[in-house]
Amino acid sequence: MKDKASLQFAMDHGLTESEYEKIVETLGREPNSTEIGVLGAMWSEHCSYKSSKVHLRKFPTTGKQVIQGPGENAGVVDIGDGHCVVFKMESHNHPSFIEPYQGAATGVGGILRDIFTMGARPVALLNSLRFGNPHLQKTKFLVEGVVSGIAGYGNCMGIPTVGGEIYFDDCYNGNPLVNAFALGVTKKDNVFRGYASGKGNPVIYVGSKTGRDGIQGAIMASDTFTEETEEKRPAVQVGDPFTEKLLLEACLELFKTDCVVGIQDMGAAGLTSSSTEMADRAGTGLEIEIERVPRREENMTPYEVLLSESQERMLVVLEKGKEDTARKIFRKWNLDFSVIGKVTDSGKLTVVEEGTTVADLPVSLITSAAPIYKRPVKKPAYLEKTKKLNPENLPEPNDLQRVFLEILSSPTVSSKKWVYEQYDHMVRTDTVLAPGADCAIIRLKGTRKGIAMTSDVNSRYCYLNPREGSKIAVAESVRNLTCCGASPLAITDCLNFGNPENPEIMWQFSESVEGMSEAAKVFNTPVVSGNVSLYNETEGVAIFPTPTVAMVGLIKDTAKIVTPWFQDPGDLVILLGGAIEEDIGGSEYLKNEHGLIDGEPPSIDLDKEKRLAEMLLACASQSIIKSAHDISEGGFAVALAECCFNPDGTRGVLVKAPDINENSLRSDLFLFSETQSRVIASIDEDSWEEVKEMASDYDVPALRAGVVIDDNRFCVEDSIDMKISAVHDAWSMGFEGSLSATER
Repeated sequence: MKDKASLQFAMDHGLTESEYEKIVETLGREPNSTEIGVLGAMWSEHCSYKSSKVHLRKFPTTGKQVIQGPGENAGVVDIGDGHCVVFKMESHNHPSFIEPYQGAATGVGGILRDIFTMGARPVALLNSLRFGNPHLQKTKFLVEGVVSGIAGYGNCMGIPTVGGEIYFDDCYNGNPLVNAFALGVTKKDNVFRGYASGKGNPVIYVGSKTGRDGIQGAIMASDTFTEETEEKRPAVQVGDPFTEKLLLEACLELFKTDCVVGIQDMGAAGLTSSSTEMADRAGTGLEIEIERVPRREENMTPYEVLLSESQERMLVVLEKGKEDTARKIFRKWNLDFSVIGKVTDSGKLTVVEEGTTVADLPVSLITSAAPIYKRPVKKPAYLEKTKKLNPENLPEPNDLQRVFLEILSSPTVSSKKWVYEQYDHMVRTDTVLAPGADCAIIRLKGTRKGIAMTSDVNSRYCYLNPREGSKIAVAESVRNLTCCGASPLAITDCLNFGNPENPEIMWQFSESVEGMSEAAKVFNTPVVSGNVSLYNETEGVAIFPTPTVAMVGLIKDTAKIVTPWFQDPGDLVILLGGAIEEDIGGSEYLKNEHGLIDGEPPSIDLDKEKRLAEMLLACASQSIIKSAHDISEGGFAVALAECCFNPDGTRGVLVKAPDINENSLRSDLFLFSETQSRVIASIDEDSWEEVKEMASDYDVPALRAGVVIDDNRFCVEDSIDMKISAVHDAWSMGFEGSLSATER
């Protein structure tokens, strides 16, 4: 007979009755409360990926450039000459809704620890953010708190936040998304991993002291929200970037010794996850003397110590006998250092307090034996309605300039200067392409190389067709990198979805993984790390499927970077990829002007996209193209305007619409269609014949669209003709204007 109180305690920790029965059967006894806490956290969706593992196996994860794929703290990719980049993206969605400043700040802190625990010095951050209706007071509160939290942690750490993306939609009213990305650089022979190897080797706790913050954080992140959610504020961790800076420097100094066997950040589930995951990878066991864990609060129980998610802590396994060497380093940096246990060959996590065993569990039960579910899938019923859109039946606006300015000033499309000016994106002096471009690029000191980063996904596309929308997310990342002259290398992702127990949500997830996987194979960009965030749902309302793709690329010579902005009067404006098509499903135009999120998203031809990418890289290497910018949210008109907003001063443009509107689309559809695989570029007039020849070689259509002019004018013939200064004002002030027009 199961003990009813124990069963209820287990269910309060997120375990199901059948999962609890499996635990009892494996142990041959009832687990105690501490053991239930450990298993509840480690079997949570957030830690075990029990609903997503069967799908994630479809991702390509290997390649000649891959040094470390999924399964470690971060992915590692070779960039040549003995160097490698270490990068990962993770979510901090639930904590950021409950407490936006600390939720976002500790998201940054956690992803940074994932990087330097691999032996790399973090050199860049970016983020992907999603918020609800900008006219709600709650949204303004969340935006300000999240942005401040990201800035507060990154700036204090002295690591530049170089790029990102922000979208707004009502589906995020109850569940904002905060996805944080970090990248570090190290040598190929200096990569460290999270292994607890070597019987008798000491297990070391380093960093900050343990408190009661973040207890049950992993369980909270594996549940849907209700009206009582904000009462869970104690489950949100509290960050201290100054301590993390000390921890970073101490760890990097430690890596220069020969002391380290394995190391891991104490992230979700804290000491529990770091210890058991390290033991699982090594096939060993651990014995932890829990009273040796440094604490900042009195009378903490073993349960609380094991499950605390206090920040700025690491677990290290050292070579036996080298404790004093490591201790001196951490004491020098004024950090706690304590030998809390040892590696065993028992295959168990054994936790003792003053000689009494308080938890004794097989490591495999905690980790690899966690349940894996192949949950049912069902195509959502709403898709029958959304597919019925016929663009020709939409009323054509009688004032296209008004529509253009409204889209350009919308919070998703307009300038995010208000956000990124709060980030120190120039610290370390390596940023060569700052926020506001198609991607961010930092230099690799001592070389001519640059490392490029971008983050992309259009969740409306994924809502309307998750497979096609996810392909587009990968393809747009490729386009953003290659527009700037960077060769794509690999992907990290953050897959944000609703409740996986809903078959329609799992259908979205499955389709998204299939789409991402197909695209990643075409572009040879394996998925080397990432994160899954499920249960992004409040009172039964789920977010749109949001599979965020962060992609890293390499540029061999930063002197050949291509920027998105028009350069000189007289330059030709060209359209690469062919004529615009009737693609307004899920578009900014459809939502802004007609209040609809309907239709099919733009289709994507991956082979065509690959040819375009190859041509862009060839043009960049030969310095043929002076600027290049992809067409995405807002369509041709918005992309053309963005090309005019050179940071050195706006440029005017004159486009002859009939020359590129080969499909004779209605003016509104031509201007605002979001047809994929299209790039607006500028070249010297003398280069036109060379570009045409190169376009023919790569089978990429190239159309002569217009000219950059030395005039305060933005003109798309027969549709828009206005001052470029007015266009720039709408774009530059739109974001702040949207947030200031809030309702109480």
